[in-house]
Amino acid sequence: MSEIARHWRVLAVSIGTTAVGAAGVLGCAGVTASAQPVIPQPSLPSPATVTQTVTVAPNAAPQAIGQPVVTPATGPAAVPAGVTAPAAPAAPAVPVVPAPPPSTITPATSGTITEYFASKGVALEPQSSRDFRALNIVLPMPRGWAHIPDPNVPDAFAVIADRVGGNGLYSSNAQVVVYKLVGPFDPKEAISHGLVDSQQLPAWRSTDASLADFGGMPSSLIEGTYRENAMTLNTSRRHVIAPSGPDHYLVSLAVTTSVDQVVPAAAATDAIINGFKVSAPSAAPPPPPGAPPGLPAPPAPGVPAVVAPPPQLLGLQG
Repeated sequence: MSEIARHWRVLAVSIGTTAVGAAGVLGCAGVTASAQPVIPQPSLPSPATVTQTVTVAPNAAPQAIGQPVVTPATGPAAVPAGVTAPAAPAAPAVPVVPAPPPSTITPATSGTITEYFASKGVALEPQSSRDFRALNIVLPMPRGWAHIPDPNVPDAFAVIADRVGGNGLYSSNAQVVVYKLVGPFDPKEAISHGLVDSQQLPAWRSTDASLADFGGMPSSLIEGTYRENAMTLNTSRRHVIAPSGPDHYLVSLAVTTSVDQVVPAAAATDAIINGFKVSAPSAAPPPPPGAPPGLPAPPAPGVPAVVAPPPQLLGLQG
């Protein structure tokens, strides 16, 4: 009996020891009754690395502090769904102005303009300013200049000269000659010979030349110096082929002065060269708006009036 009790005691001790061990394990894994239960926190994923590409415009203007950075637009702005984007304003139409066609006239290297007309059988009929009506020819008359008879100008239409200035040997002058051209010819081909007669003058040296139209009419202009009677003269010469109805006329202007009088006579000679006009009577320009017929328009307030040489209308106005 005592052995049976001892066996149970050993078993009880063993069971107790096991229970104590289990309680110790549970005690380590569990919590006491007096502590709050700990809620396990969810694990946070590590932050992802974001790469942003920034395009830097060259020579970009610096941004002021506190202002938003302005970047160049790379495309149209996004439009919210259901919203109609406004139509872009149409760009204003810019009229295309064609460039004026370049001159197609090639200067002739030989043959004067009178020689050209002779080769084509075209007759040159001299015109007189006394009863001339076919064209309006305006020749400015500088102060101190006057009309003079000049036997040295064949078929002269008009000759004016400086009667005040000069060097005592040569008087600055302007000569106009007008011929009616009778016979068929090509005006552009004819005017290509307009520079040759001046280029054949003794010791000629050109300073300027042009075959541009003059008032819409074929024309040649040449300027330079030449020698005459041991003097060096400066001249500007223009030929104009002017139509008038079915007829054509050759109008020639020569303005000449001695080289030592070029500067003193510059104002007068420039006024003649720039103020010379040739037109058909029907193509006469109308008077400026607001000006009474036959009178120039008054100058604008504050602008001094410029006194120009009075124009001389040669011939009879048609």
